[in-house]
Amino acid sequence: MSFSTMLFLLLFLPVYLLFYYTAGSIHAKNILLLVASLIFYAFGGIRYLLLLLVMAAAGWLAGILIEKSEGKPVARTYLILSVAVFLTVLGIFKYTGFFVGTLGAVLKKGWTVEIALPLGISFYTFKLISYAADVYHGRVEAERSYPAFLLYIASFHQVLQGPIQTYADMKKELFSRKVSPSMISAGIWRFSVGMAKKTILADHCGELADLLIPLSDQVASAPTLAVWIGSAIYTMQIYLDFSAYTDMAVGLGKMAGFHYPENFNEPYTAVSVKDFWRRWHMTLSSFFRDYVYIPLGGSRVSPSRTTVNLLVVWVLTGLWHGASWNFVLWGMFYFVLIVFENRMIRMNRKPWPVVLQHIYTIFVFNFGWLIFRFSDFGQLGSAVRGFFGLSGSFTSAAVRLNVMNNIWFLIFCVLACTPFFKKLEKYLEKLTVRNRKPAAVIFASKTVLAAVLLLLSLFMMTGSTYTPFLYNQF
Repeated sequence: MSFSTMLFLLLFLPVYLLFYYTAGSIHAKNILLLVASLIFYAFGGIRYLLLLLVMAAAGWLAGILIEKSEGKPVARTYLILSVAVFLTVLGIFKYTGFFVGTLGAVLKKGWTVEIALPLGISFYTFKLISYAADVYHGRVEAERSYPAFLLYIASFHQVLQGPIQTYADMKKELFSRKVSPSMISAGIWRFSVGMAKKTILADHCGELADLLIPLSDQVASAPTLAVWIGSAIYTMQIYLDFSAYTDMAVGLGKMAGFHYPENFNEPYTAVSVKDFWRRWHMTLSSFFRDYVYIPLGGSRVSPSRTTVNLLVVWVLTGLWHGASWNFVLWGMFYFVLIVFENRMIRMNRKPWPVVLQHIYTIFVFNFGWLIFRFSDFGQLGSAVRGFFGLSGSFTSAAVRLNVMNNIWFLIFCVLACTPFFKKLEKYLEKLTVRNRKPAAVIFASKTVLAAVLLLLSLFMMTGSTYTPFLYNQF
């Protein structure tokens, strides 16, 4: 099941909310949320639900054993064993085909193995690892209740695509939270915005990107303008798609009284690669910083050792996003650029004007998403040649027609990737307050607009085939 399906929007969510709001105590609400989450995840396959239950049980038991052994060498052993188990399971499902295929290519054997990837396994594995590490370092007490711990791991708000929230950050609200009308209203609004982003904007961006830079050998004949515009549209698609999921997850959390961490902070306004990664997929960046980079020594060690630490982080970041060499290349691309930026900082080079910094960063992440898009290196090479004007042609009538037919849609998408609509929302709220309109006016306006967005989203879902979230594959 996915948030952007009619089954979820018209049946699962209303029934869940009806029972949730009529449940009396926090304990009853937690039981209901846990049952709903298990039903939600079961739509992805009963065997994968069983895997989730076993992985959660292993994490829960590991936390108890680590805490009971605090101060003893065996505590570290429990930590290492638990992390090894989590990574082994993730590796079997996610990377077996990759490694077998690579070995087969090297030996010219043509070996292939296909193993279906359980939904959300990359995300909940990182939650399990962060929990074991936090218990070991004394940042959080081990949870004695398996159902409570399972709710943290399996909550349907986050289980498929995050945000990757630590147990320390979520624990308080698991057992003590309030659901106010203002939070419910804010949650519905945020969810509706996310749904519209996904179904109205991101999915159509995906269709246009597939036309201009197709995921096939036809990309070799794409003119330069098609690659430029297609890569820009894909850049918008991946942000709109993933931030849409975050919007819906945060919105669902607010409806239930939770405050989930944000995953994006206007990433396409960044003025450097480092700035971009402080704004993009922030919970993933925080995970690698706190549980990989800093334990390796971070930047507190020599420059050469810092470079090695960054290399480890970016190879893992690339592999986490997908079991394909283009993702490794994508990670290495950012590694090289961040090392370059760090070197410029150490040399006290005068920074470029902000406009040039922003243009440089736009070029970097736009080209980076091109690497991210193509797992086939032949197709990637064709796309790169087109990107740099080596494809033999600059434009075509079909490209110009596609762009002109979608020009207003594309302008709207560009604005949706900037702070424009957030600033407009704040301005209208201030204007309403300044004119002494009651808070009920803002509430009513947002409620009506949320209903309109949901209706438009439903209309888009009925008129098109189902398009899964891009990050579901990770």
